[in-house]
Amino acid sequence: MVLDDKTLTQKGIQKLVDKFQNEETWLNIGEGILKIIIILVIANILIRIGRAAIHNIFKIRNLSPLRTNARREETLSKLLDNILSYVVYFIAFMTILSVFNIDVKALLAGAGIVGLAVGFGAQSLVKDVITGFFIIFEDQFSVGDHVRIGEFEGDVEAIGLRTTKIKSGTGEVHIIPNGSIIEVTNFSINNSVAVVDISIAYDANIEEAQKVIEQLLDEMPGRYEELVKRPDLLGIQNFGPQEVVLRIVAETAPMQHFGVARKIRRDVKQQLDKHGIEIPYPRLVMFSKEPGKGV
Repeated sequence: MVLDDKTLTQKGIQKLVDKFQNEETWLNIGEGILKIIIILVIANILIRIGRAAIHNIFKIRNLSPLRTNARREETLSKLLDNILSYVVYFIAFMTILSVFNIDVKALLAGAGIVGLAVGFGAQSLVKDVITGFFIIFEDQFSVGDHVRIGEFEGDVEAIGLRTTKIKSGTGEVHIIPNGSIIEVTNFSINNSVAVVDISIAYDANIEEAQKVIEQLLDEMPGRYEELVKRPDLLGIQNFGPQEVVLRIVAETAPMQHFGVARKIRRDVKQQLDKHGIEIPYPRLVMFSKEPGKGV
C-alpha cells in the first residue's frame, strides 16, 4: 500500500513536471498574462476617457445660460468619477476571472446570495449610502462649502455615498459616515454678515466720529470686492465703562466676513487717528495718603 501511494505521488509530480515542460502550457500562460495586461490597459483608458467626458460635459453646461450651481456640479463630477472607476474595475475584475476559466455566472449568483445574507448585518452601511444619496440629491452641501457637522467644522473636501471628508482650519481631515450626519450648518449658501464694534472715548465728539465713519463707509464698496453693498453704521450699540460703542454691519460674500471685519477695523482706526478722534484706553487714578491725614 505504501508503494502504491509513493507511486501515485511520483506519477503526480512527473505529470506536473511534464506539463510545465510542455511548450503549449507556457504559451497558454503567456497568453493569459497578455490578456490580463490588455484588460487593465483598456480599463485605464476607459476611465481616462470617461473622466474627460464627464468634465467636458460640465464645462459645456457652465457655458450655457441654464447651468446649475457650480458647487453642485463639482460634487457630482467627483462622484461620477468614483462611480465610473468602481464600475470599470469591477467589469475588468470579472473579465480577468474569465481568463482563468472561472465560472463568473456562478460566482455572481453566489455573491448575490452572500450579499443578501450580509445585507442584514450591514444596516449601517446601507444607511450611510442612502443618506449620502440624499445629501447629494438635495444639495444639502457640496465640495468646497464651509459647514459644521456635529462637533466638526471646516471645508468639505469630498462627498461620497458612504463618507464625507471635512478639513478643519488647522489642517485635520475628519471622515464622517453619512449615516451619522443628523444636522448640518452650511455657511456657504447665503451671504455672511460682518459685525464690527468701534469704541469711542466719552470726551470725544460722537457726532463727528459718526460723520467721519460714514464718509469712510461710502468709499469701501470700491475698495473691497468681498462687500455685497455699502456697510451700515447702526449707531450707538452700548455704553462701556470707558467708551461709547458704535456698531457697523457689512454684508459680504459667503465666508468673507472675517477678513472684511479686520479690514474695516484697520481702516476705521486710521480714519479716526487722521481726524484726531480718540479711541479709549485704560486709565489709572492713584491716591496718596499723607501721614496723620485721612484719605
